[in-house]
Amino acid sequence: MSPSGTPLEGIGLAASASTMSTGRIGAVAAAVLALTGVIIGWRALARPTTRLGTGNGRLGATMALIAGLIGMALGALVAATSDGGIGTGNGRGGAYVALAVGLIGTTLGGLALARSRRPN
Repeated sequence: MSPSGTPLEGIGLAASASTMSTGRIGAVAAAVLALTGVIIGWRALARPTTRLGTGNGRLGATMALIAGLIGMALGALVAATSDGGIGTGNGRGGAYVALAVGLIGTTLGGLALARSRRPN
């Protein structure tokens, strides 16, 4: 116990939920980019001739691959440079989410790209 009588004085607490640190901003940006890759990849699989291209859907598949990979790279960067654990406000939790969602977006983009290369 501290001299003032409070048992938790001097212990570092996590950042408040409304505080946006640079780690949180980076993790949110990575997760949004990865989620964009999932949405584009899903649409490329569902409807290969979308407004993204009138051909065989390769543009949407490529965009999903790129967005998923960049989201994963940003998530890995935030996870590697954060110095605290999950819940400390450094963005590590969001970085892990971005890695998982980016992997899903990359997978969907790869499946759509493989399907677009198949001969009819």
